[in-house]
Amino acid sequence: MLETMGPFEAVTHFFNRAADLDNLSDSERAVLAGTYRELRVQIPVWRDDGRLDVFAGFRVQHNGARGPYKGGIRYHPTAILEEVRALAALMTWKTAVVDIPFGGAKGGIEVDPKPMSMGELERMTRTYTSQIGLLLGPNRDIPAPDVNTNAQTMAWIMDQYGRKYGHTPEIVTGKPIALGGSYGRDAATGRGAVIAMHEAVRETGLAPDRCRIAIQGFGNVGSWAAQIAYESGYRVVAVSDSQGGVYQEDGIDIPKLVGYQIETSTVNGFPGTEPISNEHLLELPVEVLMPAALGHVINTANVHRVRCRILVEGANYPVTPQADQVLSDQGVLIVPDILANAGGVIVSYFEWTQNIQQFRWEEDLVNGRLTNRMVSAYRRIRAFAEAKGISLREAAYAIAVRSVSEASHLRGYI
Repeated sequence: MLETMGPFEAVTHFFNRAADLDNLSDSERAVLAGTYRELRVQIPVWRDDGRLDVFAGFRVQHNGARGPYKGGIRYHPTAILEEVRALAALMTWKTAVVDIPFGGAKGGIEVDPKPMSMGELERMTRTYTSQIGLLLGPNRDIPAPDVNTNAQTMAWIMDQYGRKYGHTPEIVTGKPIALGGSYGRDAATGRGAVIAMHEAVRETGLAPDRCRIAIQGFGNVGSWAAQIAYESGYRVVAVSDSQGGVYQEDGIDIPKLVGYQIETSTVNGFPGTEPISNEHLLELPVEVLMPAALGHVINTANVHRVRCRILVEGANYPVTPQADQVLSDQGVLIVPDILANAGGVIVSYFEWTQNIQQFRWEEDLVNGRLTNRMVSAYRRIRAFAEAKGISLREAAYAIAVRSVSEASHLRGYI
């Protein structure tokens, strides 16, 4: 059963469907589907109370045919090698489908960072950076934030790398503005998801003010997506975080909710709303559902209760392959993760470019160029899907695989 696939197998499943369209040989598939390099490192961390804990860290480079490896670093208990490998592969296809000159990589530490102090997080980050430093470089491998990492984490990475190689802001993206970060980067992934969502809504013939949206996850991606959708006239009726969610049929006042979440560290209990579980949120009758938290939340156990018209994958692989087939058969329009959440890596590319040029762009320019890239990619994928009679996901993978395959052939990799 497809449902038993691990994360990397699930990504490879979609890759193989794309490879079938181009009749790739077994040897071509082996090169393009497999990872180029996988590094596991030991990370000893002295805790504030004098204990020494040891964590496992990873950096996986999937494919660099189209440019330097690019991918975030996450701190999470599920950041095991299988997970990081799958995310690295997704980055390869993501950078290719939106046509930015990067390959795909990912990093992670298998740890729960929430109980850790700032000092412990800094020591862990600096040790991890030193341990994987032989793989990094502004034209080799460029990290970025991901789950449970942020601009401060990137500042530590930049500084640790710079202690050996000199001031190199272009070694990492998602940095604080004061250290060469790009305007618009924090909101970029959420903004990109809303841009892709708007294209799908327009295609479906819906009006924004008639669209009810439910967003699972109120971290960086989900919170920004909620704010930007609200500002664009959409009706956000439900949101959730790891502690649960809230629902309001007439629409939630998102700016007030953001303020409440900053004060309380949760959306739970927001005045004027009803409590709702993460599981129930996925089953609400809405026009748009945006899973923006963790992977595989829509699967064979709940897919038949999903009642949206459009599903925008703000998270990485939130829908299992088998559930994807069920939803497609039901006529749900799925905007796949390798497009829907590509806004972050697009603006990371802009940040890297600005650092190399030593010339900062204004935020309006960043957002405008992000919009152009996302809209262009969506319409290219839609045209391909219609021409071939396939889904947006199949079309996105087909375009990405074709691009990476061409670059690999030209460079002599295959």
